[in-house]
Amino acid sequence: MTTLEQTSLHPAEIFARWVAELGDAFERADAEAVAELVDADGFWKDILTFHWGYRTFSGRDSIVEGLVTSIPTARPRNFRVSPNRHAPRVVKRSSRPLIEAYFDFDTDLGSATGFVRLNYDADDPTPRRAWIVLTTLQSLWGFEERLGARRPTGEEYSHTFNGDNWLDIRQREQAFADRDPQVLVVGGGQAGLMIAARLRQMGADTLVVERHERVGDNWRERYHSLTLHNETWGNSLPYVPFPDTWPTFLPKDKLADWLEFYAETMELNVWAGTEFVGAERDESAGVWTATVRRGDGAERVFTVPHIVFATGGHSGVPYVPEVTGLNEFTGTVLHSSRFTDGREYAGKRAIVFGTGNSGHDIAQDLHANGATSVTLIQRSPTCVVSLKPSGTLVYAIYSEGVAAEDVDLITAAIPYDVLRDTYQWLTARTCTLDRELIDGLEAAGFRTDYEPDGTGFHMRYLRRGGGYYINVGCSDLIIDGSITVEQGSEVDRIVPGGLLRLDGRVIEADVLIFATGYANQQEGVRRLLGDEVAEKVGPIWGFDENGTMANMWQRTAQPGFWVMGGALMEARFQSRFLAVQIKAELEGLAPPRE
Repeated sequence: MTTLEQTSLHPAEIFARWVAELGDAFERADAEAVAELVDADGFWKDILTFHWGYRTFSGRDSIVEGLVTSIPTARPRNFRVSPNRHAPRVVKRSSRPLIEAYFDFDTDLGSATGFVRLNYDADDPTPRRAWIVLTTLQSLWGFEERLGARRPTGEEYSHTFNGDNWLDIRQREQAFADRDPQVLVVGGGQAGLMIAARLRQMGADTLVVERHERVGDNWRERYHSLTLHNETWGNSLPYVPFPDTWPTFLPKDKLADWLEFYAETMELNVWAGTEFVGAERDESAGVWTATVRRGDGAERVFTVPHIVFATGGHSGVPYVPEVTGLNEFTGTVLHSSRFTDGREYAGKRAIVFGTGNSGHDIAQDLHANGATSVTLIQRSPTCVVSLKPSGTLVYAIYSEGVAAEDVDLITAAIPYDVLRDTYQWLTARTCTLDRELIDGLEAAGFRTDYEPDGTGFHMRYLRRGGGYYINVGCSDLIIDGSITVEQGSEVDRIVPGGLLRLDGRVIEADVLIFATGYANQQEGVRRLLGDEVAEKVGPIWGFDENGTMANMWQRTAQPGFWVMGGALMEARFQSRFLAVQIKAELEGLAPPRE
């Protein structure tokens, strides 16, 4: 390790000296000296800075291998303490006392920001090695986001009295009558709007097509009682944070209206009531021929270099398992995507298949609105946690008084091995906190599970996209018997009047609701772009070899095709890097595919 002065220093001084040593090592293109500033068993995660993608390096040898060939290409330089990020602070993470801090630097492609967790000993506050380092490419030279000092002046609208005003220009821009977009985003929910906002600020001409009649309808049209289960302050969108006056847990219709407002405020080009019909790729020309259908049935064909699928956390293809006798049922059958309000089923006997968040919420909605009986069919064990304190512990770091954009870097820095260990500790704690809840559910015949490795509900979300429930009351109804639970393994078949158990008992029903999720997003690709593209892209979501969501936010095997998704906080963070990649390809700056 490069020698650091062994004197007692303030944490901010320790960090500043570490950054100086880091910059010096990079200026010398000395990958081994850089790695010496990290623990022997430390981690380095990189997003676009040294490798055009997401990479995780574990241990010094891996760090050296990852940097030795990329330093001459990236030419990192001008390392400095970040002036606009949260100040260095001493914290404890995973039982380690650490200094958490941010640094900025430059590369040949653009400006970059790093985050580090430095080991710290208050009894011996001398410079230390890093446990975890994250480096991220934030912007491209010449195509920085147009905000702050780079914002448009608007002077042209003041000086022109006989020409087009702002509204005239805005309406013409939205019409795309005389041009094709550079980027076509399919889906105008939060993910689609965020990537469109980022691209607009980087100067990429982008059109969003949304099949619903209004922006936000993807939330408005969901079931009546839906509310977000994580706190508002972790969920804001880029550039326009939620007001501090808003409730901690956000109702769906409030979010829906905000998305509509966001699209207008950020001057996004959105065609609502428009269906993406499909597209074909011309690899020799590097473009897609894409067809969209407006609400009046008129079709428009675009030639676009890039298509981004932002259809949410699922494919849009509802999954309904094969259940013997389903076609014999004489009552109502629907997927949870079509369920809107439990009042429609007052006085009815309901069976809900699936025990994830949607299944529980729908069952509770039905019960609250006068269904005669509600039965949940559990097909597999489910992670269940209380909303408070357990459900919010995962996001507790967003409540520490640090700006959400800075916290995003902290969470992104966590490598898979550390994330697994952290979730194991957290899950053990939540299971203790929720012991009465868990025991009550088990006694009522509901099976719980917290992943085979004990990592709990949030890791299940990252691995599978579902299979958990944050209790907002339905578990209590199960425990007191107001809502009954039947195991799917005990079901024989569906009969005309309900569900037949293996023991011969019939559970009578007027309505069957399948809260059984959606097919993988790959199937949405298949439906709209064909088998060849779908097979080339592969499954979407779940961890890849670099600890990132597979085929999400990064280059896929299909040139010109991208996927944007995730929860609000994930989409906020990752939209930047997806936009940087797309803009780099538009400008011919992106490194060639390996």
